[in-house]
Amino acid sequence: MHIVVCMKQVPDSAQIRVHPVTNTIMRQGVPTIINPYDLFAIEEALRLRQQFGGEVTILTMGPPSAEDSLRKALSFGANRAVLLTDRFFAGADTLATTYALATAIRKIGVEFGSPNIVFTGKQTIDGDTAQVGPGVAKRLGLMQLTYVSHIDKVDLEAGTIDVERRSEGGVQKLRSKMPCLISILEGVNEMRIGSLSDALAAARATIIKWSAQDAGVEDITKCGLRGSPTIVKRVFAPKPRAEKAEFIELGDKPGDAFVDELFKRRPKLEAELGQLTRGY
Repeated sequence: MHIVVCMKQVPDSAQIRVHPVTNTIMRQGVPTIINPYDLFAIEEALRLRQQFGGEVTILTMGPPSAEDSLRKALSFGANRAVLLTDRFFAGADTLATTYALATAIRKIGVEFGSPNIVFTGKQTIDGDTAQVGPGVAKRLGLMQLTYVSHIDKVDLEAGTIDVERRSEGGVQKLRSKMPCLISILEGVNEMRIGSLSDALAAARATIIKWSAQDAGVEDITKCGLRGSPTIVKRVFAPKPRAEKAEFIELGDKPGDAFVDELFKRRPKLEAELGQLTRGY
C-alpha cells in the first residue's frame, strides 16, 4: 500500500500578520508549524502502513524553509518527503495549489508507485477553505471522502475502504473504491511520539525537492499568482460594538411572545445589521 499525505507548513496563528497592501499572509519572521489538522492525516497514514505494510510519502508545497516541517513529519516515521518549491508557486490560491499538488502526485505515482490513498487534513488554519482536498481529488479523478471521522475497514483484495463521515445530520457510513482521497477530521487519533531512530533518520534524510519543471508542470500560467483568480479585496478586524446586548424580559409569557417582540423591533435590527455589513 502506498499512501500520500498532503501537508502544509503554516504560520503560527497566534503570531500571524497580514500585509497591508497585498492582503496576503506575511510569513517572514513568523514561526511556522505543521498544520494541526494534517497531523491527524499523517498519523492515520502511519497506522494504515503499520497494519498493511507499504510506504507513506509526505508532500508539501512551500518555500525552502518548509523542509523543517517535512523533517518533523519524517521523524514520526514517514518513508519520504517531497517539497514543491519554486518561485512560480508563490501566491497560489486553492485553485493554483490543487493544480500543483495534483501534478506532483502524478509524478510521485510514476516515481514511487501509484497511491492507494491520498490523505489531507480537513482544512488549514491559515486559509480555512477546506477546498484543497476536494480540488486535488477532482483533478486526479479520485473518489473523495471528506470529513472522515473513522476508518472502519480496508480491503486490499477488493480495493475498497469503509469509513465513517461526519455530516450535519449525523454520521454516514460509506464504502468507496480505491484509489481515493480522504480528508481527516481532528481528534480521530492521537499523534505518536516518534522514536529516536526515526528522529535520527529524519535528520539525515534527503528531502526530495522539485521545481515546477521537475514536478512535470506543463502550464506555468496555472501556478502561483498568475493561476489564482481569487483576489482578497480587504482584510480587517471587526470593530467592537460599544453598546451592550439588550435583555428582553419575558417573565411568565410563552415563547411566542419573544417572537412577537422581535418582529416589533425588526426595522431597528435590520438597520443595525446593515451598518455592520456595510463595506463587506
